[in-house]
Amino acid sequence: MEFTYFIGCDVSKNELDFAVMRGKEFLFHKEIANEPSAVKTFINELKKLPAFDLAKALFCMEHTGIYNNHLLVYLHKNKANCCLEAATHIKNSLGNIRGKNDKVDAMRIAEYAYKNREELRLWQPKREVIQKLAHWAATRTRLIDVQKQLKIPLKECSGFINKSAINQTLAICQRTLNSIEADLKKVNDAIDELIASDTELKRLFGIITSINGVGTVTATQILITTNEFKDIKDPKKFACYAGVAPFTKESGLFKGKARVSHMSNKKVKTLLHMSALVAIAHNPDMKTYYERKVNEEKKNKMLVINAVRNKLILHIFACVNQNRKYEKNYTRLVA
Repeated sequence: MEFTYFIGCDVSKNELDFAVMRGKEFLFHKEIANEPSAVKTFINELKKLPAFDLAKALFCMEHTGIYNNHLLVYLHKNKANCCLEAATHIKNSLGNIRGKNDKVDAMRIAEYAYKNREELRLWQPKREVIQKLAHWAATRTRLIDVQKQLKIPLKECSGFINKSAINQTLAICQRTLNSIEADLKKVNDAIDELIASDTELKRLFGIITSINGVGTVTATQILITTNEFKDIKDPKKFACYAGVAPFTKESGLFKGKARVSHMSNKKVKTLLHMSALVAIAHNPDMKTYYERKVNEEKKNKMLVINAVRNKLILHIFACVNQNRKYEKNYTRLVA
């Protein structure tokens, strides 16, 4: 589709800054409150522009989590074209830039949308069940973080502080720890119930967890980040997203070692790391592979663990694409 207007939006908690371009010509900047009524008023103002058609306008913004919601909901309801892009991707695509403020950021986003109009992927909302799953998973993570903040210091102090003081502190915190444990159980039950209530989610969850080493938490996060394998369909792209795909750096005679990138989803990377350790301990094939690489070929342990993480990703995507659970001695039928 060919777009006539390009609207860049810098999103914050309280304000939305819009930069409106017709083609590559900058028209004006507008700052509004981040509220549904203000969004509606602004869109009505846009409709008064010469030859403005919402179907031929492209709205582009950075992904800022829940702060995008008011604008995205209104645009989707009115069948407008919009795209969400990573802030670092927009910044890196514009070359060496200096200085920033909300107005300038909005203009840069609009310029980015115009320059990349043929490659941009239009945003589509996730299914409501996936949005709920993401909300419950985030709540579980926050509860676990709070639990760690209480438990770990008490454990660390046990060998260095008077035992009676530690016991007294533990007694004070015990009700809170018990409450957190009860809340975690409620969240886990809510996640299990949500997955069981949706046929597609239940199918995918069963396939992912059939792979030895991949648990419920990892499977949940994979479903959320891939959007049920709709946004990320290629295992290599997911490995890159998770920060487990090694990249080489070569220039002329210099040939560096292949290393993973720090630009990744750290939560997914951590979960895949734990899954790899479980797979090495309990999956005979992975254990044999790990021991051969480390003990016989003298490979670095972390390098081999990263290879196991990649193997798990390949297994997950292969099983999902073939709509089957993992089988140890699977033989592919040849037509």
